[in-house]
Amino acid sequence: MNEKLIKILKEILSTSIYLLLVVCFATLFITYVGQRTQVCGSSMESTLSDSDHLIVDKISYRFSDPKRFDIIVFPFQHSTDTYYIKRIIGLPGETVYIDDKGQIFINDELLEESYGREVIMNPGRASEPVQLADDEYFVMGDNRNNSLDSREMIVGNIKRDEITGRAFIRIFPFSKFGLLKHQ
Repeated sequence: MNEKLIKILKEILSTSIYLLLVVCFATLFITYVGQRTQVCGSSMESTLSDSDHLIVDKISYRFSDPKRFDIIVFPFQHSTDTYYIKRIIGLPGETVYIDDKGQIFINDELLEESYGREVIMNPGRASEPVQLADDEYFVMGDNRNNSLDSREMIVGNIKRDEITGRAFIRIFPFSKFGLLKHQ
């Protein structure tokens, strides 16, 4: 009976160590490598839709800087546990301006892009040139007339250290499964 008890205790210890390692690995992965997030709303239509499930790459920006047109995730500063998903339009040190025709200018040059769904009706604070600091990004949703983004003071410019990561892959719905187009 003593040998049987020792065998059971060894099995319990072995299983406990295995489960502890799995939990530690999952925690490290979610903290430093990637995390799942869900899109709420239509501000990134037609690239991303309401209820899409994504994996956010949290590691690549540790080795390289975000690029124009990357789709990023960042916390909304006025609400806990709320994250926004937007596309980078303006890079650090640039000036962003949206004219009365809804055209986006970066450093006085027309931005060539194909992500906006429609003519921008409200340039918001970008109706005047917005100068970005050395660690700031100007972000917008692809559904330009239905997006709360850097054009509004409540969101404003996004600092580099506020970026959680880059939207990397859509995992649900399965019919749209795949890598996301950034550039």
